[in-house]
Amino acid sequence: MALAAEPTVFITGANRGIGLEFVNQYSQRGWTVIATARKPAEADDLNALAAERNNITVEQLDVTDHARIDALAEKYKDQPIDVLLNNAAITPKYMSAFKKVDGVDYDMAKLSYDVNALGPLKMSQAFMSNVEASEQKKIIVISSKAGSFQEGPQRAMMYSYRASKSALNMMMYTLAFETAKDDVILTLLSPGTVNTMGVLGRMMPGSIQPEESVTNMVKLIGTLKPEHNGKMLNHSDGALIAW
Repeated sequence: MALAAEPTVFITGANRGIGLEFVNQYSQRGWTVIATARKPAEADDLNALAAERNNITVEQLDVTDHARIDALAEKYKDQPIDVLLNNAAITPKYMSAFKKVDGVDYDMAKLSYDVNALGPLKMSQAFMSNVEASEQKKIIVISSKAGSFQEGPQRAMMYSYRASKSALNMMMYTLAFETAKDDVILTLLSPGTVNTMGVLGRMMPGSIQPEESVTNMVKLIGTLKPEHNGKMLNHSDGALIAW
């Protein structure tokens, strides 16, 4: 595979919401964009963008499918990836998310862990050499304040989601001790309360649109330095978020 002349970003969960907006903004900047979706045939908005812009490649990927991750890593083995952007996640939109302990859905809890925590770890493992071979050498993980013991909601809610994000934070915190030795910057970002649910989302206190969140994060990603390795930062001002 021919190497891209422009910086390359690899984005998981790119079919809608934050992921789709990352595709939009990075492709507008002239980056080479590798955008993944679990069901590309149904990703109408993503496919429309790819049809308009020849710097977008759409790939099928479910981050729980480790064999598929390995297959894509083999396909792109000669491609430096400046920003590996782990965005794919299960968000708390499912019916049991806001129930008390007697309503916890354990199948959803296991799936949340597989997608939200193990998915980014496997992606980082599989594409580490691609990131190391790039100019910018950045692994970005979209996390959440909900996974912070100190800054998350002080109430019983979102058991599965919060636990999966806490697990993600610890895995990336641990991985950062390795990336530091290879000059790779691994940073977690909190995107804010982003409206990805239409009218319902607009009713959530302090909610913002994907465009605003991603604009902030793209700008922040561009400023990251080695001292940001292993940190979780707020999207709007880069403020440090406590674990």
